[in-house]
Amino acid sequence: MTEQRSRYRRTHAQIALKVVSLAVLISGCSAAAASAAADVSTSAGVTHSDNPRVPEGAAWSQEYFPSADDTNTELHADVLLPEGLGDGEKVTPIVSIGPYFSHIGQVSPEGHTQAGPSKRFTDLISEGKALERGYAVVLVDGRGFGGSTGCQDAGGPGERADVTAAIEWAAAQPWSTGQVGMFGKSYDAMTGLIGNNLGLDPLGAVVAQEPIWDLERNFWSGGIPRATTVSIGTVYGSSAWLPGMPDDEARYQANAALIDPACRLQYMADLTSADPGFWDQRDFASLAKGTDTPLLVTQGFTEWNTEAEGMREFLDNHEGPERAWLGPWDHVRGNDADPANGALLMGRAGWYDEVFAFYDEHLKGAAARPDLPAFAVQDNTGAWRSEKTWPSTDVSQRIQLDNGRYLDNGGTRDSGNPEGDPNSFINWSTPVTTPTRVTGTPELTFTAQGHGNVLVRLYDVAPDGTATWFNEQAAAVVPGSRTVELRSNDWTLAEGHQLAIEIGTIPPAGANPHLSNDWIDSPSGTRIHVSNPEISLQLDNPAEDAPTQGDRAKYLDTYLVLAKDELAPTKGTFVLGASGH
Repeated sequence: MTEQRSRYRRTHAQIALKVVSLAVLISGCSAAAASAAADVSTSAGVTHSDNPRVPEGAAWSQEYFPSADDTNTELHADVLLPEGLGDGEKVTPIVSIGPYFSHIGQVSPEGHTQAGPSKRFTDLISEGKALERGYAVVLVDGRGFGGSTGCQDAGGPGERADVTAAIEWAAAQPWSTGQVGMFGKSYDAMTGLIGNNLGLDPLGAVVAQEPIWDLERNFWSGGIPRATTVSIGTVYGSSAWLPGMPDDEARYQANAALIDPACRLQYMADLTSADPGFWDQRDFASLAKGTDTPLLVTQGFTEWNTEAEGMREFLDNHEGPERAWLGPWDHVRGNDADPANGALLMGRAGWYDEVFAFYDEHLKGAAARPDLPAFAVQDNTGAWRSEKTWPSTDVSQRIQLDNGRYLDNGGTRDSGNPEGDPNSFINWSTPVTTPTRVTGTPELTFTAQGHGNVLVRLYDVAPDGTATWFNEQAAAVVPGSRTVELRSNDWTLAEGHQLAIEIGTIPPAGANPHLSNDWIDSPSGTRIHVSNPEISLQLDNPAEDAPTQGDRAKYLDTYLVLAKDELAPTKGTFVLGASGH
């Protein structure tokens, strides 16, 4: 955040409007009644028998502490300790910080009849048995959300200050061992990455499921805005206005009602910022260089929400212990299951066993579990394998492709102009003679003539022309050299299949039912000439795989339908695993 933006936020935070809680007004409660609502921060804490929103076995209290910057932001935390924890007994806090912990609901009212802690990570306690294992769960409202004051700050200096304050506060509590873990999924997984990047001594382990590795790459994708630049501002801008519950304590209600409309306007504007410095502060992959907090992550390679953009760079820059579950799923957690039959959505059993083995090792000094692979990876065949690191490659190949041109008209394939200019062109490999895995993060470089947009897409094409695209990325194009970094992936081409690399215009979102095609592009209508295209690939031999337990991810079959296409196989001009043409 620039200094000018920081001054802007401080000024408006100081003149924020203190309004009466909407929930109190709607319910008809008087100010006296709201004030009389008992402060639930009792010395013993509120238990499940007192309030059914409190998980069984937990004692719930609320705490307030300042953020670690000069904006006078006050943070609110819901603290869940083991019920009956005695004086002098200590547990290890697991902290999650983000926008989802409002008492009334995660992003909108959820119909609760009384105040209580968010149900977002109740599974840490009910399934993971965190409290029984000697841990506490601390849910911290990020600035501008729930019971915390301040202006929203997506991944920037303000949130870094909040993460700093939350970790240091949790480490300093009389019931705390002084070692802190972080846990989250999606947004509050992103704040876990922020925690890693801060390099704070009390932080001993981070579990981040489906995080955003770089906010700009997730929102802008090579200079082209995505729908998230609008939708995220709308969702989080609205959830920041959620009031307290009618029976929330007075301090929570006052903080929730401390609303500055200018904060929301600035937040919406930030997400469309053209200031490189603004986004540099939110490039978590780059900022991870030299960090060493032990890290356990999950990443769906077929994600439609928090795609694997910047993942390889983050892991390359991170120097500490790493564990991961990687595979073909969508935006789910490691323990999520199909409600119809209980089948695990990622397909691998034992999520919380691995999480707490990881926490026990790095927060409590327990011995490492030698039976657990560092990286458990599932590719498009549905098979799981064990890897010591990722990506594991046999060949790194830089392939010279054929030149081509395309009309940037924003249409579906072959919907060119009356002169017959195509809106994409394709380079083909020869059929692979043995199963060949394309892994890591492909990268395409080329020289362009013309202004417009480009979409690069990789296809797995069967001999009958049935094609599945398994990687894509879009970028803005201007005359000169251009590099397009695709998403990290792990996809095996069966024997006899070909790799097809399509370069062309960005088709309309409706032409691709997979939700990842949400670019808000403006086709230039001009012809783009592409010369000297080269693609860098990392290839692996599946015959060397070491199997590990796990079933086929449920989303994989859905993805194969959504990503299906038909192409006319063409004689290939390059060989995978060889030196190029």
